Amino acid sequence: MDGNFRTEFVREGGGVKTHAALVLNADYRPLSYYPLSLWPWQEAVKAAVLDRVNILAEYDEVVRSPSLEIRIPSVVVLKDYVKPQKRVAFTRFNLFLRDEFCCQYCGAKGDLTFDHVVPRAAGGVTSWENVVAACQRCNLRKGSKPLRYSGLNLRKPPRQPAAEELRNVGRKFPPGHLHESWVDFLYWDAELDA
Repeated sequence: MDGNFRTEFVREGGGVKTHAALVLNADYRPLSYYPLSLWPWQEAVKAAVLDRVNILAEYDEVVRSPSLEIRIPSVVVLKDYVKPQKRVAFTRFNLFLRDEFCCQYCGAKGDLTFDHVVPRAAGGVTSWENVVAACQRCNLRKGSKPLRYSGLNLRKPPRQPAAEELRNVGRKFPPGHLHESWVDFLYWDAELDA
């Protein structure tokens, strides 16, 4: 064997490293849509061995230990229900998610930052009701001026989102890769087209 075998094997593996498992709550809904609730395959196997989850779908690949052989889970459901948080944390990510990753002044989707509708210099606070996603251009244009003097208009007034509302917005932003075994569990309560 040459000296690169270990390095190449660890880098490339057998593809097992990339087999994430979709994690569903006991009610068969994802714990979160954005980011999608995924576990590395090792966590899914461990949870299955510890009898914390039921396996709903599997990949074709198998992992082995000296005493066990198991197909890698692709969808697991928790045996115990995890109560979703009612209060939504005020974070930059959640703010962008609430505003659907677009500027609340012009609708642009890239180069986002956030803006205080009532500027901090004028007593504006950093809260759900006063901060919106804004592109760099609109943020610079508004500066520390009150909204009415900036020439900009809000697309919708800022407000604190409910947790369920934020989860529903997250469903609009699927990850770059969806395994075929996940699809039936992600949008089962969506309206069907006629």
